[in-house]
Amino acid sequence: MQNACQRGPAILHADHDHLHLATSMTFQCRTGCGACCIAPSITTPFFGMPNGKRAGERCVHLDAGNRCLLFGRPERPRFCSDLRAEPSMCGDSDAEAMTILTALERATRPGGG
Repeated sequence: MQNACQRGPAILHADHDHLHLATSMTFQCRTGCGACCIAPSITTPFFGMPNGKRAGERCVHLDAGNRCLLFGRPERPRFCSDLRAEPSMCGDSDAEAMTILTALERATRPGGG
């Protein structure tokens, strides 16, 4: 991710299409992590992925360095634009972020996991 994200005491509310975080202070995403572009599903069609994206599927818009090629562009899915990284979902490593986001995906999918 290339953006400065938000940080602070998280109040996390998740539904299947959006993760909502109440945040304060600035949190810098780990460049090259890409967990938020791989672990969650996106159920709505978007540019380049007309059927959406399955959980665990790599977004077609991640470059070789796991950076979003749509960041800051209007084609970027709303799910992605609304998502704000937070230490409680990013953990201390890329692998931990993937584990946390995969668990959130499972907990919020229709049918309750």
